[in-house]
Amino acid sequence: MNVLVTGGSGFIASHCILQLLDQGHTVRTTVRSARREADVRALLVAGGATRAAEVSFVVADLESDAGWAEACAGIDRVLHVASPFPATLPKHADELVVPAREGALRVLRAARDAKVQRVVLTSSFAAIGYGHDELRTEPYDETSWTNPDAPAVAAYVKSKAIAEKAAWDFIAREGGGLEMTSVCPVGVFGPVLGRDYSTSILLVQRMLDGKMPGVPKMWFGVVDVRDVADLHLRAMVDPAAKGERFLASSGDFMSIKEIAQALKDGLGHAARRVRTLQLPKLAIWLGSKLDPAVKQILPELGKQRNGTSAKAQKLLGWTPRSNRDAIVATGESLVRLGLVRA
Repeated sequence: MNVLVTGGSGFIASHCILQLLDQGHTVRTTVRSARREADVRALLVAGGATRAAEVSFVVADLESDAGWAEACAGIDRVLHVASPFPATLPKHADELVVPAREGALRVLRAARDAKVQRVVLTSSFAAIGYGHDELRTEPYDETSWTNPDAPAVAAYVKSKAIAEKAAWDFIAREGGGLEMTSVCPVGVFGPVLGRDYSTSILLVQRMLDGKMPGVPKMWFGVVDVRDVADLHLRAMVDPAAKGERFLASSGDFMSIKEIAQALKDGLGHAARRVRTLQLPKLAIWLGSKLDPAVKQILPELGKQRNGTSAKAQKLLGWTPRSNRDAIVATGESLVRLGLVRA
């Protein structure tokens, strides 16, 4: 197939391209600047791609109509992976909501007009498991939707929920014959190919660098980026995926303390700076005054969620690696690439 992957420099997108090439597909990808083409090719070579030179590039930005018609021309399937995910809090939620929502709609319109058969939209567990009753104990699944108007829902969470809802509404009202599937990963970990990786990887990097004196009392889901890419490709071709959402998680959600212990058990000396002491909430609050990245986690302290990927496993035959394997692979790649302290 001829496949378009949006945001080719991204962590998930680069792994999607690797697997598409490995399966013999023809790949086109978008970048926000032509200067990023060399960077993306380098990522693909680092990932072992032998056909990296065959990937074609189109300059297109989620905040502009320019380039999207060209990007979708002659394409059979689109993996819309690109979406803003900053390491620091925006001043206003709309800084994330508007480009995520309008970017998704731009891609869908261009795909519809180009007679693309199916778009696989990369959404997030953020569109599923937030703004609900904090006392809930059963795992979340694809039937749940985040309430973006609930108190203390972060800007990124709002952006993913609103963008995915808008995409499904578009398909229902204006999609014509265009099909859509959405993939909703939890925290994405796994082997890093270079300096372009997801914000969730920063947690492991900070632990290995010894920048976390302890761990906050938090839980979140873990999934390996290679399995996320695999699920995208399954959703791209399987007739059973049409019109469906798929939550992607490797198993029960992990506490950050469990993540720290997995690094120590799996990496040995390389994880010598990782701390497993659980920090009191007051210490986290004080840390947030100095570090904007810490401020983002304050609303999640002490909240335990869980999610199930049973639907993807049953319907698409998806079999993810364990969450601990994903964490260890993350650390190993950061060490190998020299992205943590020696």
